[in-house]
Amino acid sequence: MQSLNGKKALITGGSRGIGKATAIALAKEGVDLGLIARSEESFESVRKELSELDVNFVTAVADVANESGAHEAVKKIENKLGSIDILINNAGVGVRGSFLDLQTDDWRKVLDTNVMGIVHVTQAALPRMIESNKGDIVNISSMSGLKGTEGSSAYSASKFAVIGMSESLMQEVRKHNIRVSILTPSLVETDLTRGKNNDQRTPDKYTQAEDVAEYIVSQLKLEQRTFIKTAAQWATNPF
Repeated sequence: MQSLNGKKALITGGSRGIGKATAIALAKEGVDLGLIARSEESFESVRKELSELDVNFVTAVADVANESGAHEAVKKIENKLGSIDILINNAGVGVRGSFLDLQTDDWRKVLDTNVMGIVHVTQAALPRMIESNKGDIVNISSMSGLKGTEGSSAYSASKFAVIGMSESLMQEVRKHNIRVSILTPSLVETDLTRGKNNDQRTPDKYTQAEDVAEYIVSQLKLEQRTFIKTAAQWATNPF
């Protein structure tokens, strides 16, 4: 397996949940980090933990749904760290409700963040990856991108779109030695899912953000000649 030491990673939604756990896991491997999140305050916890590790890191406040804001955030990170080796598109939002109850603004919010956010950040970071003739892009989809469920039409549509977009991108950039991986985790215990549907199951039986982070790191350490294109991660026995 290859070493990740000295590589540069950009993580969207990097201040909490899967993004934060992955940032810390990569930092322990010696990876320098650029983190994007929507508010300055949200970085407080992850900054504290990263400052105790021997890595460089930079944070940028941006809503990835905004094209110019996303591009400026990537530019800021690249100016501080250099060319990005690893891009993890993790930022996402969810809106639940019946199809008839969801408003146009609900759909736009979900699709603009979950789909166009990946487009904006990837379009900003990809040119330098192509120049380097190597790199990794990890796009976080969801089990909801494999199977629609009641009340999740907008969220499922966005996550299905992430899979299709990632599949196409993967075929385009393989010739540049860039790997595109898709993760489709089942329910992960994060701020986004905590207390979902008044669920009374024990939270520590859910898949944890740290479990997803551990998987991402293990896949990034595979030799560059091979990669896992799609992976589904489930809790063993959450019931």
